[in-house]
Amino acid sequence: MSLLEKVVVITGAAGGLGFAMAQEFSRAGSIVIVTSRNKMRALKASRLLSKKSMGFKLNVDDRNNVLEFAQKIRKNYGRVDVLINNAGYAFLRKTWFKKLHMVSDRELVNILHVDLIGSFRVSREIIKLMVRKGEGGVIINIASTPGLSGYTFGSPYSLAKAGVISLTKHIALEYARDGIRAYSLVLGNIATEATYKSLSVKERASASRENAMNRWGRPSEIARVAMCVASNSFSFATGNTIVIDGGATLS
Repeated sequence: MSLLEKVVVITGAAGGLGFAMAQEFSRAGSIVIVTSRNKMRALKASRLLSKKSMGFKLNVDDRNNVLEFAQKIRKNYGRVDVLINNAGYAFLRKTWFKKLHMVSDRELVNILHVDLIGSFRVSREIIKLMVRKGEGGVIINIASTPGLSGYTFGSPYSLAKAGVISLTKHIALEYARDGIRAYSLVLGNIATEATYKSLSVKERASASRENAMNRWGRPSEIARVAMCVASNSFSFATGNTIVIDGGATLS
C-alpha cells in the first residue's frame, strides 16, 4: 500500500529509534501517531513532524491506558493502517550484565510486562480495529538478535524478545485472511542515544566488532526498512523475521 495518508501508530516514539521511524513515515505523507508514557514528550515529538501528526500518552504496561488509547484512535481516526510495537523496557546495566541465576523474578517480570505483554496488549486492541474496519493493515514488532540466538547476558530481554517474535508469527497466521501482515525486525547493535551513551568507549568499540560490518547500525537505517516492510513492496510476505544486524547473525 502507498503510505500517503495512512494512519501509523508507533509506540515509544518520542525519541531514539521510535522517533526515527516516525520521521521516515511522516516524510512519506503518513499520519503518524507518536506515543510515549509521557504525554508532553509525545506532543513535543509530534510537533517536529508534519501538521497531520499527533501525540498521545500510551503506557503499554497499563491495560486501562491501552484500552483508553485504542478508543481515542477509533474515535479520532476510525482506523490504523500500520502499528509498530517499538516501546521497550529501559536498558539497565545492572540487569543486563547479570547472569541468569542472579536475575530476580521482579526484574524478569518488569521487562516481560513492557516488551512482550505490552506489545500483545496494543496488538490485540489494534487488531480489533483492523478487523472491524475490514481493510487489513501491517503490524511490525521490534525485537533483537538475543531473542533468536541468546546471549551471555540479559536473559530477561532475550526471553521477552523471543516472545515478541512468536507474537508476530501468531498474528501473521491468524489474521492473514483479514488482510493483516506482521513482521519482526530483529535488531543488532543500533546506536540509539539511550543504549549508546549507557556504554563505555571500550564497550562501544567491542560491540561494533560483533558484526561483519564492524560498526553500529543507525536508527535511520532501521526506519527505512520499517517503511519498506509496511508498503506494498512486501505484499506477498508475512510472518517474516527480518534480521538487521550488520551480518552478526547468519542463517
